[in-house]
Amino acid sequence: MQGHQRLMTALNRQLQRDAELTIPEYRILVLLSEAPGRSLRMSELADGVLSSRSRLTHQVHRMEQQGMVVRHTCLEDGRGVRAELTDEGLRRLESAAPAHVEAVRRDFIDLLTPDQLDVIAEVFARVDQVIGKRAG
Repeated sequence: MQGHQRLMTALNRQLQRDAELTIPEYRILVLLSEAPGRSLRMSELADGVLSSRSRLTHQVHRMEQQGMVVRHTCLEDGRGVRAELTDEGLRRLESAAPAHVEAVRRDFIDLLTPDQLDVIAEVFARVDQVIGKRAG
């Protein structure tokens, strides 16, 4: 747990220092950038970042104030809300990504052998599968 916390703290500091983003903000930008039309229902986004809808709503509101995302009513049913990545959000993501990827490599990937990375991937796939089923 201590190693995980140190890694996440280092990566969060790097993102804040170099891009004025947090890890949760970066993750939201990544998910939206990969979505069709750069847009997701807030419920899908919450599932993707493993966050409560309430917490995500506050996070997206802050990002909206910074011009990184916009929210609008779902055209499909008029009930839900979608978050959409703006051009500014995409610019911020593209600007942040190279240094963040370098930090992930330096502080995690390059410290391990390919076999160790395979084991970690297998272990966390299993953890995600089992806990994901339990969470419903």
